[in-house]
Amino acid sequence: MMAWIRQTLAVTALNIRTVPQRLGSSAVAIIGIAGVVVVLVSVLSIAQGFQAAMRGTGSPQRALVMRLGADSEMTSGLDGPETDVIKQAPGILREGQTAVASAELYVIIDLPKRTTNTSANVPMRGIEPAAFQVRPEVSIVEGRMFRFGTNEIIAGRAASGQFASLSLGDRIQSGQQTWDVVGVFEADGGLPESEVWADARVLQGVYRRGNSFQVVLARLDSTASFDTFRDWLTSNPQVRVQVRREDEYYSAQSRVLTNLIQTIGVGIAVLMGIGAIFGAILTMYTAVASRAREIATLRALGFNATSVVASVLAESAVLGAVGGLIGGLGAYVAFNGYQTSTMNLQTFSQVSFAFRVTPPLLVGGLVYALLMGFIGGIFPAVRAARLPIPSALREL
Repeated sequence: MMAWIRQTLAVTALNIRTVPQRLGSSAVAIIGIAGVVVVLVSVLSIAQGFQAAMRGTGSPQRALVMRLGADSEMTSGLDGPETDVIKQAPGILREGQTAVASAELYVIIDLPKRTTNTSANVPMRGIEPAAFQVRPEVSIVEGRMFRFGTNEIIAGRAASGQFASLSLGDRIQSGQQTWDVVGVFEADGGLPESEVWADARVLQGVYRRGNSFQVVLARLDSTASFDTFRDWLTSNPQVRVQVRREDEYYSAQSRVLTNLIQTIGVGIAVLMGIGAIFGAILTMYTAVASRAREIATLRALGFNATSVVASVLAESAVLGAVGGLIGGLGAYVAFNGYQTSTMNLQTFSQVSFAFRVTPPLLVGGLVYALLMGFIGGIFPAVRAARLPIPSALREL
């Protein structure tokens, strides 16, 4: 066994040392594999970024109350008296006699993107004064908070960066109202940063919604209070609602698009990977052909055929690893942190987020590169082991 290991290491070292002599053909395999890894990692980083934006929004200590049967805020509807009943439920955090809960309205406005000037659906949320107490992670980073009862609005940092007319001091036209942007806020990178916030009562008037809302977001006095809060509301005949933890709601919202992106990304990578494997096969066939006499000489000196096979596979895997490292580094430099937006398939509104090239993605890309290199070396390795020694020694 030790003799076989020594033989394999010796032949592998010889193969690796001669790679610079075949730099052209080796570069074809490396570049092909690197390209596949760039595509795989970059596409999957979209899913990671979108998922992080959605999941980073929710808190297990907040509960979202919607109309029974609604699958999103867009399809929900609650009237004013119902929201008053909801705020009376046990389990809500209270400051004095006031429930820390915000009845909110959700509409879509049409704004152009800064980069392409194409229009996009931007979510506009009408909030109540308690909204900042419900979401303590939200803070104003530019300008100031809007004044309730006016046409002032504040924009999330991601929305301000992605869409036109949402910078501090800008004005936008929506519905029959002109809105003044008086502040920009952030929310630890969560979904609210993709939104524009206004006074819910003013928004009701502009869109002729009467005394209606779509959701109530409540901050619980503890995570353990959720069951008490939910059970009281679902058994109350005054309201017909469903209650979900906020983090679970947004996790479910992200699942459809995340799965779609991952499926597309893996499918593209598999198709491209097939091409990269053929590139590796041709590269390794060229390497075997150029070293036919060397391999035959080693076989004549008593080197085992399996050592030759292992050495060719090892060389092919090294080429794959180099391609994987280059591709992973390229994807990280080019895409990590890149800001973009896409449509939330549940609400048909834009969600702004940043690509996230995470360590697991880089490791996955490297493993895939090694797999492509390994598969690409199998047939050339078998051919190398089966080279007839006498005829190979006569080759020029």
